[in-house]
Amino acid sequence: MNDGRDLVFGMDTSNYTSSVALADAARGVVADVREQLPVKNGARGMRQSEAFFRHVDKLPALARPLLRARRARIGAVAVSERPRPAAGSYMPVFRAGLRFAELLADALDAPLFCFSHQEGHIRAALCGTGRPAGGRFLAWHISGGTTELLLAEDGGARLTIVGGSKDISFGQLLDRAGVALGMDFPAGAALDALATASDAAQKPRARLARIAPDGLFFNLSGMETQCLRAIADGAEAADLSCAIFGNIADCLLGVGAAAARAHGASEVLFTGGVSAASCLRKRVLAAKSGPKPIFGDAALSGDNAVGIALLGAEKLWP
Repeated sequence: MNDGRDLVFGMDTSNYTSSVALADAARGVVADVREQLPVKNGARGMRQSEAFFRHVDKLPALARPLLRARRARIGAVAVSERPRPAAGSYMPVFRAGLRFAELLADALDAPLFCFSHQEGHIRAALCGTGRPAGGRFLAWHISGGTTELLLAEDGGARLTIVGGSKDISFGQLLDRAGVALGMDFPAGAALDALATASDAAQKPRARLARIAPDGLFFNLSGMETQCLRAIADGAEAADLSCAIFGNIADCLLGVGAAAARAHGASEVLFTGGVSAASCLRKRVLAAKSGPKPIFGDAALSGDNAVGIALLGAEKLWP
């Protein structure tokens, strides 16, 4: 653009994180600001109505410093308006960001670009990997609310669910096990730290039955029951954490390899908060066969507005 507007303001309001970001015309990340929504001690989540209120309360404070410093440079506003790029996909929390983005775009006399939360996750995960844009690949979206295996076409412009969990997500499994162990919600990072330490000490894993896929889909409630039973029986937290991540990695690798054969894909991208776990990354990257695993920056695996801002930049400057 020739009017000095060389930035896109991005916004994402997931169930547990308020995020804003700035991306420039060169697809660089200029700013990344986010804050996790508080969850009461001992709770295993938050109601949509409460999360919506928290976003409305937090967004102005997150956005204000970016707008004051760079308002004249913002050429477009981008926002996540729904969970997935599919008809009927809806969650109330995304309305908080959408309404804020609509008002901001009007005030700046700038175009508004709307995307899905999932599209933002995939774009953020690709950031810095060096993978060329375009093409066909698989993508695991593994987070607190989602465990889906996606077939991504045209570089992620088209997403189709081809596998994943039929009940709870890997993130829910980790959080419920962690809370049962006395950890704060969300518990994934704490469990990862324990599992990594257990691996380093070469300690044995607790025994958990492996996840049994049905084609490219599977259920996780049985594993949750196993974990809660093991905790009640006095399982050591580090050993159990190691076993959980081991089972998750085995499932991702096995189902991912089967999907690669079925859909003719040679790469699989990992995104979502669970994919930030160093223990999980180590196990997946050590696999000797299957599609090539692609992990982006762990800091961009969880919920953030970076991917949304980059998608907006690509829309504004094709």
